[in-house]
Amino acid sequence: MKLFHWLVTAPLALILVIFAVSNRARVTVTLWPFPFEIETRLFLVILLSLLIGLLLGLLLAWLASGATRRESRARAKRISALEREVEGLRSNRPAVSPPRSLPGAGS
Repeated sequence: MKLFHWLVTAPLALILVIFAVSNRARVTVTLWPFPFEIETRLFLVILLSLLIGLLLGLLLAWLASGATRRESRARAKRISALEREVEGLRSNRPAVSPPRSLPGAGS
């Protein structure tokens, strides 16, 4: 599994480094309704945009799965309570040994 991780991570890191070196041109970023102008490198604009999009997507997915997580916790609590109840019933029941012979069987 560790080998697979490095087989994916190393080429991806190399691609990102090559991308950053190839896109070093300065660009001016303006945020239209605001009077801000930022002069930065092109690769920073692109990579930060991707990072912000990734983080927003993760946040939205986490928020959307809230009901499922809540239901899973409730089910886990219910299962735990039922397991405790079963153990309590098993410990309280008297040990019953099976009859040695069935009544009316060949005597």
